[in-house]
Amino acid sequence: MPTAILTRNGGQILVDALAGHGVDTIYCVPGESYLPVLDALHAHPTIRSIVTRHEGAASNMADAGGKLSGRPGICFVTRGPGATHAANGVHTAREDSTPMILFVGQIDSAFRGREAFQEIDYRQMFGGIAKWVTEIDSLERIPEIVARAFSVAQSGRPGPVVIGLPENVLFGAGVAVDVPPVRIARAAPNAADLAELRGLLAAARRPLVIAGGTGWDDEASAALARFVTDNDLPLAASFRRQDLFDNRDRHYIGQLGLGVSPRLAERVRAADLLLVIGSRLADATSSGYTLVESPLPRQTLIHIHADPDELGRVYRAALPINAGVAPAAIALASLPPVANPGWADWTRAARADYIAHSTPPATDPELAGVDFAQVMAWLDETLPDDAIVANGAGNYTVWVHRFFRYRRPATELAPTNGAMGYGLPAAIAAKLKHPDKTVVCFAGDGCFMMYPQELATAMQFGAPVVVIVVNNGMLATIRMHQEREFPGRVSATHMHNPDFVALARAFGAHAECVEHSDDFPAAFRRATAAGLPALIELRVDPRQITPQARLA
Repeated sequence: MPTAILTRNGGQILVDALAGHGVDTIYCVPGESYLPVLDALHAHPTIRSIVTRHEGAASNMADAGGKLSGRPGICFVTRGPGATHAANGVHTAREDSTPMILFVGQIDSAFRGREAFQEIDYRQMFGGIAKWVTEIDSLERIPEIVARAFSVAQSGRPGPVVIGLPENVLFGAGVAVDVPPVRIARAAPNAADLAELRGLLAAARRPLVIAGGTGWDDEASAALARFVTDNDLPLAASFRRQDLFDNRDRHYIGQLGLGVSPRLAERVRAADLLLVIGSRLADATSSGYTLVESPLPRQTLIHIHADPDELGRVYRAALPINAGVAPAAIALASLPPVANPGWADWTRAARADYIAHSTPPATDPELAGVDFAQVMAWLDETLPDDAIVANGAGNYTVWVHRFFRYRRPATELAPTNGAMGYGLPAAIAAKLKHPDKTVVCFAGDGCFMMYPQELATAMQFGAPVVVIVVNNGMLATIRMHQEREFPGRVSATHMHNPDFVALARAFGAHAECVEHSDDFPAAFRRATAAGLPALIELRVDPRQITPQARLA
């Protein structure tokens, strides 16, 4: 039962509420607008405050924390400029369906509407990208609103919540009633839906499973594997969700997203049944809604999603099922397998296509510098099964997602919204949460330069991540599109980079540059043995714009 406690200020009530909901880490850039919160955190040694160098990095760390734990990542930033910077992570959490709560300092309530110093209407600013945006108007309601935020962030399709914290509420004192931790209800498939699903599966000749979304854990992934194995089904991962299924399993056939295998794309088109679990089938996964057409797919579509509003929003499924991924996977695993399925050759061929696509070719003699594909092949063979791999956005990610085979859930930290700079903050958050695991960040030169200052955060809090900077001296993704649309007219895509090794060493990190593929293994071993945040710069051929395409 809720209990009243002694008089506290608003900051103390808020931090007590966070502790009551099991929060052990917050990511922040401090500000005078929420000083009572910082003071309350001083008295709460069970909650660790990770102070970042940029609010965008703090919000990306909170997103990564939410991805890894399945519970809301917590971020605190100050008014105005802090909030605008932090919008990066809110947008990522929205498109990635990550549970996250952003607390933003706010002006005194009495000053609203006067364009006070750093005043922003957060409901207006974040209304289009957050699941819920509110502002606390009385300290007595802090526990209630925090509990609701945890519920909203985790329910249905998870996502971000933004809460404004007026100074007068935080500095004010009074009595508030604490609220116990929320319990999240998860929808599950009913018996009739499962029976219809099994009937549609039994009638198929070229079925294909697509797994994606959030809410997966070890139990759910294991249940999915049992269902897929029992029915000998091919499974593809949606965009940047490759860690949901062991890529070494003979049923895994690749990822649907940027850099999709042409053979896999054709196989999706040729399928007569798609069983989609958790994925929204957004434009990246569906190749601009061409592999799975909207609103009426050519394939028989069974769409399982946690959010009822998602079902029927873009696609008219033959069988829509409102269910969380975990209850759905467990229910599927309990179904009697289809007797004598006729798609064994279909599954074997799809797997063979994946192996061929994900095996690096021999190094092209025209290639200058490091062969990134060979680096990825070595890391694929060398990294432990539970290694966490993070990246941001850029053409370099095509190599990562094509040639690295993920093994376990919660080992891929990659933004589906194409947020440059995401990889380093995410890797730091991962290493702080799992100090015993190997954490590797991949970043292009442009991607790394979004948040290079977070190496200072890694040093301060003891997060010995390995950052691999793929340096080709350009914004390669934009250059690739530029060469297609306006050939020979290079504009705004060249980069004059710093000395990355010197930059990293200035923060106290271990750093070295690799110019030949054969030198990478030893460099990586030195980086992991350093006991410090480490940066390895790879000098790659700028003409090799993707694994299969070279600039003229």
